[in-house]
Amino acid sequence: MQIPGFKSLEEVEQAFGVKIPDSEREKLQEVIEKHPMFIPDYYARLIDWSDPNDPIKNIIFPSLDELDVSGSYDTSGEKENTVLTGLQHKYKETALLLVTNRCAGYCRHCFRKRLVGIPTNETLKLFDRAVEYIKEHPEITNVLISGGDPLVLPTDVIEYFLSELSKIPHLKFIRFGSRVPVFYPMRIYEDTKLLEVFSKYSTPERRVYLVTHFNHPNEVTKEARKAVDSLIRAGVPVSNQTVLLKGVNDTPEVLATLMKEITSAGVIPYYVFQCRPVSRVKTHFQVPLKEGYWIVEGAKRMLDGHAKRFKYIMSHNTGKIEIVGVMGDEIFLKYHQAKNSENVGKFFRMKLTPNAGWLDDLEPVEEEVCAT
Repeated sequence: MQIPGFKSLEEVEQAFGVKIPDSEREKLQEVIEKHPMFIPDYYARLIDWSDPNDPIKNIIFPSLDELDVSGSYDTSGEKENTVLTGLQHKYKETALLLVTNRCAGYCRHCFRKRLVGIPTNETLKLFDRAVEYIKEHPEITNVLISGGDPLVLPTDVIEYFLSELSKIPHLKFIRFGSRVPVFYPMRIYEDTKLLEVFSKYSTPERRVYLVTHFNHPNEVTKEARKAVDSLIRAGVPVSNQTVLLKGVNDTPEVLATLMKEITSAGVIPYYVFQCRPVSRVKTHFQVPLKEGYWIVEGAKRMLDGHAKRFKYIMSHNTGKIEIVGVMGDEIFLKYHQAKNSENVGKFFRMKLTPNAGWLDDLEPVEEEVCAT
């Protein structure tokens, strides 16, 4: 599928009358050579190019901050959980398929910068072998199809995925992780075949879900709403994972507005993720945990029950850790999901250092509280 958009600085300059200073151009080009740029035409037109702090621009346009390589390219231990090329099995109930390295647009905060948009040996090569693995593991109740973005693949390929996975009796549901409703929503509502495929395989017996990724209220356009509505009418519930991002949604007001807007569109708030300490992302986007907690809680105070169903989560290599509370210089945490299933529900506290942005930045307290 060919998505109209911009791959170079020169294309952006010509289309929007932008002038990139010569002092920045060479360094930005260095960033793009390492991690490619692609801005869908539709999404580029949501940007106020005259505003250097435009939040949509911050999400999609390269930054000199990406020259800072502090952090890690695999913060959640994905490689160690890979059982077949492109198939991860970290949590016993869930199989994760990385079916492509392409996306409809390249987020600058992507936690898979190591593989998205560049040649990789981490994406799925043998789908049928992955299906066999899932068949052999009855503890797997759901499959998450991700990447990259699976909805950039041809509709016939998506149908094949669904047809084969739907033959596995112990699968209770199938998920797609996709930012297409945000980056290129017309791919959904203009493709009647895609909607027919979703409708065929999303049934009362085994539902197909789509997990998308709205980060800012400006992304919730009439086109995005139409895409979400089309999915819902095809029987596909839509939920949302937001990443807390410096310079994008790091105020209670913006975060609360985002949750109100997506809820009004029929999207279920699912997670607000603490930005991972990814190389070329950490210093650019990560908000300290102490600040992040109060941003999230400030947003929740402005929201009704439906709009604040999300959990504030760190997706650590040991599991998904909910950030439950802050009191003084201590932070209270709970394993919402865990690689070691015995840790699910484990509650604990750590000493909160001022600039800590991740579990590994925290310090132990003298007396740890653990309860299951």
